[in-house]
Amino acid sequence: MSALWSVGAGLLLLLLWVRHRGLEAVLVHHRWVFVCFFLMPLSILFDIYYHLRAWAVWRLHSAPRQHAQRVRHIQEQVREWKKEGSRRYMCTGRPGWLTVSLRVGKYKKTHKNIMINLMDVLEVDSERKVVRVEPLVTMGQLTAHLNPMGWTIPVVPELDDLTVGGLIMGTGIESSSHIYGLFQHTCVAYELVLADGSLVRCSPTENSDLFYAVPWSCGTLGFLVAAEIKMIPAKKYVKIHYQPVRGLQKICEKFTEESKKKENSFVEGLMYSLDEAVIMTGVLTDEAEQSKVNRIGNYYKPWFFKHVEKYLKADRTGVEYIPSRHYYHRHTRSIFWELQDIIPFGNNPVFRYLFGWMVPPKISLLKLTQGEAIRKLYEQHHVVQDMLVPMKSLEKSIQTFHVDLNVYPIWLCPFILPNNPGMVHPKGNEAELYVDIGAYGEPKSKQFEARASMRQMEKFVRSVHGFQMLYADCYMTREEFWDMFDGSLYHKLREEMNCKDAFPEVYDKICKAARH
Repeated sequence: MSALWSVGAGLLLLLLWVRHRGLEAVLVHHRWVFVCFFLMPLSILFDIYYHLRAWAVWRLHSAPRQHAQRVRHIQEQVREWKKEGSRRYMCTGRPGWLTVSLRVGKYKKTHKNIMINLMDVLEVDSERKVVRVEPLVTMGQLTAHLNPMGWTIPVVPELDDLTVGGLIMGTGIESSSHIYGLFQHTCVAYELVLADGSLVRCSPTENSDLFYAVPWSCGTLGFLVAAEIKMIPAKKYVKIHYQPVRGLQKICEKFTEESKKKENSFVEGLMYSLDEAVIMTGVLTDEAEQSKVNRIGNYYKPWFFKHVEKYLKADRTGVEYIPSRHYYHRHTRSIFWELQDIIPFGNNPVFRYLFGWMVPPKISLLKLTQGEAIRKLYEQHHVVQDMLVPMKSLEKSIQTFHVDLNVYPIWLCPFILPNNPGMVHPKGNEAELYVDIGAYGEPKSKQFEARASMRQMEKFVRSVHGFQMLYADCYMTREEFWDMFDGSLYHKLREEMNCKDAFPEVYDKICKAARH
């Protein structure tokens, strides 16, 4: 009872302090208080609810039975929109704050919201090695479902809350992408409800134009209601090798060399300065030296990027065995390294042991509670960008990132880009090795100004025939946007499927120049 009184007294004092300082001042200058005492416990409740729901659906085998009914409901909503005269564009009714993208989806307020409640794993087909899922299935949910069955998917993008729909309509990448490509390249079929309310299945051999046009379209060709994704056998561990490298030229050479080796199941680089990096390579295995097993996903363990930095500081190589699911979600607890800006002491051992089990707070809740002041602060003094550039331009690209942004760590992730139709493909006629350069944090460049600096970055990426991930702030004009992306197939299908009155063009949906 005395403990309860102590907790109650502490909360009362906290509320009085918040009232004295003002809620907005606390949210801006002491955000960790709000995150630790409110958002982290609330995130745990969210996780418990979704885990229990997924467990119940799995036990009752209700997902396949209910899927057809839910799809029919979506079709009915689209047909109702047509009866009303198609006066407004359509979009999903999912609240904008629930998405992982930091962009504020103001269009939700003016568009016709189509409610899509599709968040279940539908079927695991071991013979075809394919899993069929609904679009709101998350990466954490999918790996938790497949791994006990001995399966995984070839590309498991990092954060637990990333959804299948977001990774298809946008894009997704992982350190296995040098073998398998982007997330879209591991999908074998999509099912969509189109602007006329019809349900269509597309694959490389069935409605192939639509199949290749859907990725990167951001929901502007139809509503995704199911996807089929390749599966591969899961193994217990990832044997990971840490290699510190110094000197930009040597970093680029080593990273390129390892990215070309198909025997590496995983390749990843973390740059801690312009000339310091750790290159990591991994292979899947069922055997492990128990003395070298590192369960990095346990709540009390150091954040992964801090753990990796130890090898750089000690200037030594190392080998570890990380349980596969821990590896797939190794950057989740620290949201890569973004959480250190919100909870500066988050990697402190005392905090990890006492409160690490509640980390990370849901990105969706961080968005919901950030307020206009924090949003503007982040927009002007914070970057979250992934630029996809040819591997041959890596050194030049890193130098550009350093001059225009000067944000560290920088994430390097290689991927093979096949010459498929659609918005994103290599300039030549053959597949090409690319790299995702991820910059997340507060720029230290003295001349950084959000709009001007990002437009400079976008110009550079276009010049090397690269691409910008569309979850992030984009400042390009319409002409610049379609210079970066190939819109020929996309525009052809929007015309053929009467999408122009049903959905906004992807540029109008995501680019700041169009939304302001």
